[in-house]
Amino acid sequence: MKKIFKHNLYKSLFLLFLVLITGVAGYILMGYSMIEALYMTVITATTVGFGEVHPLDNTGKIFTVFLIFFSIVVYIYSFTVISEYFIEGHFFRNLNRKRMQNRIKKLNEHIILVGLGRQGSQTLHNLLNQKKPVVVIEKDEKKLENWADQLDFYITGDATKDEILEKAGIKNAQTLISTIHDDATNLFVVLSAKQLNPKTKIISLATDENAEKKLYLAGADHVIMPYKIGGEYIASLITTPEVVNFLRILSVENPEHENIIEKIDVGQLPGEYENKTIADLNLRRITGATIIGFITPDGKYIINPSPDTVLLPGSSIIVLGQPVQIEKLNEIFNIHKE
Repeated sequence: MKKIFKHNLYKSLFLLFLVLITGVAGYILMGYSMIEALYMTVITATTVGFGEVHPLDNTGKIFTVFLIFFSIVVYIYSFTVISEYFIEGHFFRNLNRKRMQNRIKKLNEHIILVGLGRQGSQTLHNLLNQKKPVVVIEKDEKKLENWADQLDFYITGDATKDEILEKAGIKNAQTLISTIHDDATNLFVVLSAKQLNPKTKIISLATDENAEKKLYLAGADHVIMPYKIGGEYIASLITTPEVVNFLRILSVENPEHENIIEKIDVGQLPGEYENKTIADLNLRRITGATIIGFITPDGKYIINPSPDTVLLPGSSIIVLGQPVQIEKLNEIFNIHKE
């Protein structure tokens, strides 16, 4: 619609210019000077009713009548174009988008979500529930309209193009998630994003194993294969249903979920705990929360770490607890979450 409006607006300006040129040329041919011809054209086209410079003969009167009707038609067309643009809300919508774009430029450590298909919509739903700052990129405006009341930031366009990723703030983004059900498109998105910001964590969907390998080579940090995960989940329901149900209870997607799994960087803890052990934190006794995992500085995951595990700089702990316990933990150790 914006392109159509611009096209019609340019057409309106051209017609207005044509009115001016036609009037000036006509009056000059009737013996008026340039200034007089311009004056006569303006007062005729605007129908302000000032007096004539010279008395008009029949030819001049006929030309003036033609010029008045021509001007009225052009005015009606221009008014219709502009009114339609405002009445349908396109002007204010574009104004809001410009304001939103300025707000996106100020974002830092946000998440970019590409695609609002089934996986993308579910991912967005969960991220919004967790109050995460999300910028959505989607080509289909109808899909965006379904989320209009919930989305603070969105870009309409093709995420394989660098300018679209830049509009979404890729250079300041913490994570990019590509959920498009086309491996080639996901591959282009990953390549573009990694080139624009090598530090951004990238998560992508894939439909087959060949694509999974290529996406990792392109720079994806994690590649998700929904059909593979679904198959493993179904098999687990048969072999270890109790374990699956337990994990489902812990899942952040569970509406009855009363526990929180939180990652805390050692750097967020008070300085005196650096190079101390997990036992020195004494989390279980003073907060009720439990440390269920440890991430080493080189990214290695340790499940159920030993109390003697040293809290090295750059490492993290994964804590499980009820909301009140996690809140108490953050308060005692003065941990501020963004």
